[in-house]
Amino acid sequence: MIKNLFVTLTVFLGAAVASMACTNFLITKGASQNGSTYITYAADSHTLYGELYFWQAATYPTGTMLQVYEWDSGKLLGEIPQATSTYRVVGNMNEHSLAIGETTFGGVHQLVDTTGIIDYGSLIYITLQRAKNAREAIKVMTELVEQYGYRSGGESFSIADPNEVWILEMVGKGTVLKQSAKEKQNLNKGAVWVAIRIPDGYVSAHANQARIRTFPWSDGQISISSKEIDKIFNPGIEVVYAHDVAKVARDFGLYTGEDQLFSFSDTYNPVDFGGARFCDARVWSFFKSVNKDMWKYQDYAMGKDLKNRMPLYIKPDEKIAFEHVAGMMRDHYEETEMDMTQDVGAGPFKIPYRWRPMQWSVDGEDYVHERAIATQQTGFWFVAESRSSMPATLAGILWFGVDDAATSCLTPIYSCSNRVPEEYAVGNGDLLTYSDNAAFWIFSRVTHFAYLRYNAVSKDVINLQNSLESKYAEMVEIIDEHAKKLYSENKEKAVEFVTDFSVNTAASTVRQWKELDRYLLVKYIDGNIKKENNGEFLRTPTGIPASPEQPQLPESWRRTIKNEAGDKLKVIK
Repeated sequence: MIKNLFVTLTVFLGAAVASMACTNFLITKGASQNGSTYITYAADSHTLYGELYFWQAATYPTGTMLQVYEWDSGKLLGEIPQATSTYRVVGNMNEHSLAIGETTFGGVHQLVDTTGIIDYGSLIYITLQRAKNAREAIKVMTELVEQYGYRSGGESFSIADPNEVWILEMVGKGTVLKQSAKEKQNLNKGAVWVAIRIPDGYVSAHANQARIRTFPWSDGQISISSKEIDKIFNPGIEVVYAHDVAKVARDFGLYTGEDQLFSFSDTYNPVDFGGARFCDARVWSFFKSVNKDMWKYQDYAMGKDLKNRMPLYIKPDEKIAFEHVAGMMRDHYEETEMDMTQDVGAGPFKIPYRWRPMQWSVDGEDYVHERAIATQQTGFWFVAESRSSMPATLAGILWFGVDDAATSCLTPIYSCSNRVPEEYAVGNGDLLTYSDNAAFWIFSRVTHFAYLRYNAVSKDVINLQNSLESKYAEMVEIIDEHAKKLYSENKEKAVEFVTDFSVNTAASTVRQWKELDRYLLVKYIDGNIKKENNGEFLRTPTGIPASPEQPQLPESWRRTIKNEAGDKLKVIK
């Protein structure tokens, strides 16, 4: 098993827990321009290395055991029986176009099942190896934690297949030990959870704040208990929940009301300033980009009006293009009150990043930096596209990127691929080991350089980013047509064909980013900007490099320097 894939960063704001890692968007097929479902994921951690995980499909003899490692620490938690057969998994998507993402909300710390052996990371990747579609994934996930215990804190999961998109929110049931002669037994083993299908034509999002509030409680076709989990395969079922989801809250003194009034989020992860400003603000930024009415929640996003919470899902004003989905994963609250390029913290070069810590104090008052969707500590990110218009094997594309989404490029990986690109493969470098053939390090070099003079350098980065992603989208359409023809004749040849495309395109992406790295160094070295024409740097008639541009600092920043320095820097006449 691969260890140390995830580290969950949790920060404390007052008495509440507000984890600031990861962002997910959920787009149903009826809400997208091309009829695909999408989920996005930015895996954000200061200790996470960006690489593309891979498990080959396999069969196992009866009695084979699977070791389960905690993704946060690499600690061996235990072992469970291995499935007799498993599916191929590329990153967070499997060969059946099932995709799963997550964001951690932490919640009430007493509810962590300290005896459990399934944490949120292993839950995702084990499920991808065992489930074909979203409903089956929910069944597998909930049964795994019920049987083996749930080791993690509160979690929101995005789950999508070519036809449906679901959100599943889960939290542990705590640890109440019973000591027997042979072992300790947790009487509260497992988790409580709610899963809701996002209605077709709608979109949702989550970003480290629990989002599900009240939901239908009845014996009808829209809600069922975990004891009847197989009913989830009834197409009319759109809400499922653990039978004790409210009882556990009552047992811990977190809730005293009626079942019908029970709110998962308000009970297990009550929103506070940090939950709104650091977490749900990212949801709001996506929502307002697709529905003009969402601007009314700006005060909530800024932590000013915590009672005015956003709905779980909304209907976009118009169908959403892939480019918009990817583009919003690069958001820094541009053109809002929280625009990170506009306050003094952006410096003279309009840098939309603030180095940690995010909370700080001056003169006895506490202040914060914004936590945007695009952030410097991203290990990897993706847009998982599942397409019901394609043959099942060819339906999934994992548009995959590493490092900061704003200054990196997505490369298309068919989820049925039978191998992954060397440049993105696990083991090609790590966060403490540089590799000049590893995508993560090449993208990190460019991104780090862009941070130095962002308003100028990022334009060159974004130009290549847009050019490549547009070209790849066109190429995928051509590859799809050839792959479908091959598929009708020979499934294995079709898989090999799209694998070759995925691997070669990823390698080309890294090569072009290496060229960009060299180009940026030449163009911007020493704070100058080389003059060029159509990508060629200019020289004088005698072959000397043309005198570079030396843009003056903006007036607002010059005034800031003047005010801070006083007369010390003033020219004496």
